[in-house]
Amino acid sequence: MSKTQSLEEKLQLKLALRKQNNSLRVLHDKSSLIDFCSNDYLGFSQTLNVKPSTLSGATGSRLISGNSSQFEQLESKIANFHQSETALICNSGYDANIGLFSCIAHKGDTIIYDQYIHASIRDGIRLSKARSFSFEHNSLPSLQKKLEQASGNIIVAIESIYSMDGDCAPLEEIITLCEQYKAHIILDEAHAMGVLGEKGEGLAQSLQLQDKLFARVQTFGKAMGCHGAAILGSETLKNYLINYSRSFIYSTALAAHSLNSINAAYTKLTSDDDISNLHKNISQFKSLLSDTLKSKWIESESPIQCFLIPGVDEAKRVEAGLQVKGLNSRAILHPTVEEGKERIRICIHSFNSAQEIKLCIDSLEELIK
Repeated sequence: MSKTQSLEEKLQLKLALRKQNNSLRVLHDKSSLIDFCSNDYLGFSQTLNVKPSTLSGATGSRLISGNSSQFEQLESKIANFHQSETALICNSGYDANIGLFSCIAHKGDTIIYDQYIHASIRDGIRLSKARSFSFEHNSLPSLQKKLEQASGNIIVAIESIYSMDGDCAPLEEIITLCEQYKAHIILDEAHAMGVLGEKGEGLAQSLQLQDKLFARVQTFGKAMGCHGAAILGSETLKNYLINYSRSFIYSTALAAHSLNSINAAYTKLTSDDDISNLHKNISQFKSLLSDTLKSKWIESESPIQCFLIPGVDEAKRVEAGLQVKGLNSRAILHPTVEEGKERIRICIHSFNSAQEIKLCIDSLEELIK
């Protein structure tokens, strides 16, 4: 009779397979290197003027003891900034997406999502009772085909800027198509928040299309330099989530310090030149790309600039080479991206100097063959 593997042995085997494939994830501390890695696009994590708080915790979920006038005033400010009827603050972008997608659609409904959608949305969809389909990335014909197969209430999930390619959704065209099928769009603005729009409002408002969407998810852990997220939508949606979103109902609320940070980030968006500096640096980075680098480059107007380096070993070689040059960047490996589409992901920031950007380009030119 064969011995059954213990749980510990199974875990060790899975880790050994990752190590064998050279794709084992480990935690890094590369804070001494030049930042071409983080999502802190505007440098807010270093520059926010945050009001101190004497409270160290919220003491409970918002439905028990964690709610406050500070929450409600900040939600009103966020809703006004984003020209939304309401806003509901959540503990993170992951919590927001898990809570929203797991409860918004019901048995008989359909969720259709871009194949490059974030893992948090995929996980929320898995918890839903609705059936779901993916469509080819940013492909209108593929989306239409899936819309034709849908039943019940239809929800289409897309992102403004996709985190592994840096490209934008064709939002106007998707809205036009979805209107034909009476489909509701949920737009994740995670990587567009603080990046697109005159004041960093996101893709929807930069195109004045916010009223065409069922919901938007704005996250604060990237360009806003803090923590948390908000779901934007109608009063009905907000009240529904308060009653049915499990990640909202059963999580201790954000502490007052986190709310102060979010408030400071919104205030800073309206008063500084960080967004224009960011786009100036993106333009400089792109202007320095050689033909060799362009042949590997995934076209992007966003802070996320990626170069395809197929093969785990090769991508990790380039990552290590950049770090030797003093540059903090990451190789993105399978299974985060498709096998054979491994890449180096460069994040441009408002605070990167012209010299740092040139050093990054020169180093990539030297390392990428």
